Amino acid sequence: MTDRSAFSPWDEARARAVIGALQDLPGACLPVLHALQAEFGYIHAEAIPLVAEALVLSTAEVVGVVEFYSDFRREPPAGSVIKICLADACRSMGSEALVAHIEHLAGTRMGETAVGAAIAIEPVYCLGNCALSPAISVGGRLHGRVTPEKASRLVAGQP
Repeated sequence: MTDRSAFSPWDEARARAVIGALQDLPGACLPVLHALQAEFGYIHAEAIPLVAEALVLSTAEVVGVVEFYSDFRREPPAGSVIKICLADACRSMGSEALVAHIEHLAGTRMGETAVGAAIAIEPVYCLGNCALSPAISVGGRLHGRVTPEKASRLVAGQP
């Protein structure tokens, strides 16, 4: 499970330092955004203009990158993020039933995460684990051949 305490609270000076360390890389936008999310747990709204200024981009370009890539968050993360693969291979092996089961366990619907929630459920369209479908990721750890019973254990924090 993701530990929210692993992330720093938003701090503009710290964000500027993270950006400054990577801004000279070729194609720095993605590495900078990944580093900011690794530091703070999400891309804070105040980080967008800082990234744009440092990389000589418009704020719209930076927002476009953040919105395009589903791994970037614009809000602080839940305590644990569960990603459920909804690509064809996983769908054919029951991932839609897993969605309903995990939503019931978590008491929240996919894509509806309250700030500070214990669990967020996010759809993804390939976890690269097709041979072991249906696949989910819990707190960044990949799991295959997930049954409702296995999902219950994983949501509870058990292997």
